[in-house]
Amino acid sequence: MPFPIQRLRRLRQNPAIRDIFRETVLRIDDLIYPLFVVPGTNVREELTSLPGNYHLSVDQLPREIAEITALGIQSVLLFGLPEWKDEIGSSAFQADGTVQRAIQTIKTYRPDLLVIADLCLCQYTSHGHCGVLKGCLIDNDVTLKILQQVALSYAKAGVDIIAPSDMMDGRVGAMRSILDANGFENLPILSYAAKYASAFYGPFREAADSAPQFGDRSTYQMDPANSDEAMREIASDIEEGADMIIIKPALSYLDILQRARQQFNIPAVAYNVSGEYAMVKAAAARGWVDGKRISLEILRSIKRAGASAIITYHAKEAAVWLREEGKYYG
Repeated sequence: MPFPIQRLRRLRQNPAIRDIFRETVLRIDDLIYPLFVVPGTNVREELTSLPGNYHLSVDQLPREIAEITALGIQSVLLFGLPEWKDEIGSSAFQADGTVQRAIQTIKTYRPDLLVIADLCLCQYTSHGHCGVLKGCLIDNDVTLKILQQVALSYAKAGVDIIAPSDMMDGRVGAMRSILDANGFENLPILSYAAKYASAFYGPFREAADSAPQFGDRSTYQMDPANSDEAMREIASDIEEGADMIIIKPALSYLDILQRARQQFNIPAVAYNVSGEYAMVKAAAARGWVDGKRISLEILRSIKRAGASAIITYHAKEAAVWLREEGKYYG
């Protein structure tokens, strides 16, 4: 109908109308909070480039988990830093490794909290790449055997979901095979199916001590210019047994997220990565943006694009803001 019969502003004129007809609902339980677990005891060190986030030793996890669950957050994503590194990342699959002990501690303290463990070798290798090197390139198939051992060690520790982020070809199938063969056929795999070789990872690499010692990761992470290739990656991982997928990063790849949700009938998680978070925090600290409004706007845009859940360093503060609004969504 032509103006003035149709006035779209009628449904925006007060908060109650806006709330009831809002198309995109952001809930606290949509949020997955990353945790960086480190060796040692009594370690709680704020990350310089990720303010509000910390390096935590395993003994500090009960305190952190109590805070997280009190806010209504139901899921965490674990990253671990090892006590030692070598050429093949063998500390990643030790039964008493940092992530393995973190899983056991959290599940003992709060068995209802969903624990997802990121699975990659970059933090554990002396060279900082995500697999076993052959010259200056990763030996994909040898790396798969290491990744299998890590997956099995996480399963034995009691993890709820395994999230491989290495971007090796065939890794989902390799993990599915070893998990099934050892009685873990019901353990889901949340695959970083479309992980781009992005410049947005800088603060994370500092937090995880995982920057490559030479070169970059363009030979295994995706070219930011490509979208059709992302659909091929996702299709391949689903065929190999992935139960869910991750698109990473989120903001510059909302088109990939939306296309994946339209093309594949599978839950899709978006990773609101460290560089995206750090830019907001830096601008907010200088008074250039309203930190609360822009953070929630970003999270809603990711949900609007089709995210089933969002991995975000904003999770704790976003949960506080949503509670302040008097609801679990907004």
